[in-house]
Amino acid sequence: MKLGFLLIRQYVISRRSKFAVQFHEYHHSADQLNSVINNASQFKNLKHATQIHTQIITANYASHPILFNNLLLLYAKCGSIHHSLLFFTSTPRASINVVTFTTLITYLSRFNNPFLAISYFNRMRCTGIYPNNYTFSAVLPACAHTNLVTHGQQLHALVYKHGFDTDTFVASALLDMYAKCGSMSLAQKVFDEMPHRNLVSWNSLIVGFLKNNLYHRAIGIFREVVRQASLPPDQVSFSGVFAACAAVVDMDFGKQVHGNGLKRGLLVLVYVKNSLVDMYSKCRLFDDAAKLFHADGEKDVVTWNVMIMGCVHSEHFEEACSYFRAMKREGFLPDEASYSSVLHACASIAALTQGTLIHNQILKLGHVKNACVSSSLVMMYGKCGNLFDAYRVFEETEHRNVVCWTAMIAVCHQHGCANEAIGLFEDMLKEGIVPEHITFVSVLSACSHTGQVEDGFRYFNSMNNIHNIEPGLEHYACMVDLLGRVGRLDEAWKFIESMPIKPDSSTWGALLGACGKYGNLEMGREVADKLFELEPDNPGNYVLLSNIYLRHGMLEKANEVRQLMGIKGVRKEIGCSWIDVKNKTFIFTVNDRSHSRTDEIYEMLQKLKELVKKRGYAAETQFATNSAEGSEEQSLWYHSEKLALAFGLLVLPAGSPVRIKKNLRTCGDCHTVMKFASEIFQREIIVRDINRFHRFTNGLCSCRDYW
Repeated sequence: MKLGFLLIRQYVISRRSKFAVQFHEYHHSADQLNSVINNASQFKNLKHATQIHTQIITANYASHPILFNNLLLLYAKCGSIHHSLLFFTSTPRASINVVTFTTLITYLSRFNNPFLAISYFNRMRCTGIYPNNYTFSAVLPACAHTNLVTHGQQLHALVYKHGFDTDTFVASALLDMYAKCGSMSLAQKVFDEMPHRNLVSWNSLIVGFLKNNLYHRAIGIFREVVRQASLPPDQVSFSGVFAACAAVVDMDFGKQVHGNGLKRGLLVLVYVKNSLVDMYSKCRLFDDAAKLFHADGEKDVVTWNVMIMGCVHSEHFEEACSYFRAMKREGFLPDEASYSSVLHACASIAALTQGTLIHNQILKLGHVKNACVSSSLVMMYGKCGNLFDAYRVFEETEHRNVVCWTAMIAVCHQHGCANEAIGLFEDMLKEGIVPEHITFVSVLSACSHTGQVEDGFRYFNSMNNIHNIEPGLEHYACMVDLLGRVGRLDEAWKFIESMPIKPDSSTWGALLGACGKYGNLEMGREVADKLFELEPDNPGNYVLLSNIYLRHGMLEKANEVRQLMGIKGVRKEIGCSWIDVKNKTFIFTVNDRSHSRTDEIYEMLQKLKELVKKRGYAAETQFATNSAEGSEEQSLWYHSEKLALAFGLLVLPAGSPVRIKKNLRTCGDCHTVMKFASEIFQREIIVRDINRFHRFTNGLCSCRDYW
């Protein structure tokens, strides 16, 4: 290893020595100086560029057009736009021509200075220099970067004026510009009017439709390319159509394209392979994606990222963490996308220890400044029950984008801090951050969980009126839930009837939950019938209706609902809770006696039962489902989260928090017991159920008993 490094170092030194000899020898001829510039371009060393610049001035070649253009290009390749601009502005106008301007405009656009590139294009025209086809091809990408279609339309008019509308490369640049500005109708018009099209034109259209979420159109254009024998599709074409197939989950056509790519020998290209693995992952064919990933062939960091994200999409969260570790073992350095994906996996399985270790790696490599990584860290800590660290990461993020704000708002809402979530939303608006579709879901849910009906409707109405966001089914479901939670069931029903879109199961489900809470039997029956049609396999709807019947003492009707579940083959998901102790996960189900310390756990439960009764606890037997008559209270004490709590109290150090996760919604009786236990044992108890976090301290819950 050391010998290899020394050989490389010796080679670089010899090359630089060769450059130094050339630099000192060639100081009389413009051709020789130009040769030195070409050699210096290989190293992209700013110091070399300034030395050559000095020699050109000394040799009185400052106004030489070829040397000027090549030196300008050298400064740009060295990454110093500052030196390029300084050199350009200090040069006599006689030395500047269309090539000079085009070079500068090209690199200003590439270095993400689109407005400056357009400014120099206008300056060129003001000096009487006419743009050529290369100039237009250079400035049009700058217009695309501004995302302002008006700039592009003005340049389009100039293209016609100068007669370059028939130039294939200029037209392709126009097409790409319109696509990136989100105007696919204008992009299609440019494409239709092109007298000659090359593969770049077709690919620009495919990618344009893809980026603008017009996936079927992208697939249609690919079909046309395949039909033309004169223009065989390349890696860009295949990568684009794989992405489109993934977006619409069109696995049948995706497999056909896979076969076509195999015949053309393009699947050996890592760029195409990555898109193919991604397609199989997003189409829920995880095993096929894994086979492709493990097949012989080149891999890069994107290949690993696609596989890790595929695991996340397929809910193979532990596997995602395994791929991340394997990626590092094989010598690939994770990037921002890698860290963001694996943090998502850690959040989904509440792997706080692993998430914290990954956070340490992110800090060492400096990726914490990336807004996407910061947002993922916020969500990881939040979903692992650590609200404090989630907020700390949020506070330390310098440039917060809408994703970062939305993540923090969602975390506060999940932890029952609904007022704090609403306050963050107001702060976000004050900072001029434009909210997104998903932001409003968290804000409206926060209003729902605090009973803030007026504020909820104000935010809901602002979506369309102020932020130009069309409410989706999730937002309507939040509003139904908001009205239902405060007992305004008739208003909730009327709201559903007034919806401009057809209500889905989440909307009716919110109303059925409210009917269960307030015991509205007639409305509950009607809503349940609608849900049985929409999602006949969802056991929760049957259980809710059965509980409403039980609440009204209608045991026969409740049994009929249970029998209906049996006839339709619908089974209620078994409730389970799990708790992590010393990096080991312990799982409990109702009435569980599989643990080695079962006797101690049930003794602790009995002790807890006696202590809470002294504090005034009364069993809420309406939550004792499937229990024999007379044993309802006893069965409540064998719920999985109570067993997990008892085990945590036994094995965790005194005063340390107890963190419990449950796969279903926690019941009211368990919620009451957790409040008592937090006060009796002076511990923080954190329960993460399927909907939210409940943080119990000193006999109170963060949800304020409103969940």
